[in-house]
Amino acid sequence: MTNQPLSGKTALVTGGARRIGRGIALALAQAGADVAITFRSSRAEADETARDVQSLGRNSVAIECDVRSEDSVRTAVAATMDRFGRLDLVINNAAVFESAPLDSLTLDQWNVAFETNARGPFLVVREALSHLRAVEGRVVNIGSLGGIHAWAGHANYCASKAALHSLTQAMAKAFAPQVSVNCVAPGWIELDESDRSQAAHFAAKTPMGRNGKVEDVAQAVLFFAAGPHFITGQILVVDGGLGL
Repeated sequence: MTNQPLSGKTALVTGGARRIGRGIALALAQAGADVAITFRSSRAEADETARDVQSLGRNSVAIECDVRSEDSVRTAVAATMDRFGRLDLVINNAAVFESAPLDSLTLDQWNVAFETNARGPFLVVREALSHLRAVEGRVVNIGSLGGIHAWAGHANYCASKAALHSLTQAMAKAFAPQVSVNCVAPGWIELDESDRSQAAHFAAKTPMGRNGKVEDVAQAVLFFAAGPHFITGQILVVDGGLGL
């Protein structure tokens, strides 16, 4: 691949204002893509990420969007097309995560996890599909190790990510051969606000001897974004062996 394998292409990254989404947006820009990012409440961070993308010589726009809302998703995809005129790559990163004992989990907690983590990607891809088909585009969903190995204290999150993994494979079958659909499933990713004791605990359990970094996830996304279009329906776990 060239240094900028995504030159001339446009990507839409949901939840791209900060954390993993920001890292993905910047990696895509470094690979040559123009990048639209969505945010729900992190406007200042979204604007900063868009400026950072622009500093890399790419075009960018930050779009307010609640992926749980059909109308909001429709507006965001339309705004992306109005700005860039094409859409080659969708990264479904927007997600919610919380800890809650399963025996006291509320219906609202359950619904919020599924509305954001599973229904959101469905709505975004459904709205973007005609544009992706027109350019033989790609979808990369951001799943989780928790969607493969269930965590008792995060049942709503794990179940919603397992649903996203299954949705990835259903989409891969349904939208082939024009659109490839894959999923990156991170394990423990160390963020600025990570709990130090938990970080040390997971690093000690990880065969590779450290926790994951945002860059590890972003590079996995780049593999699906710029690698063979023939690869589809895959769940790529990025966990340093933690789930083995």
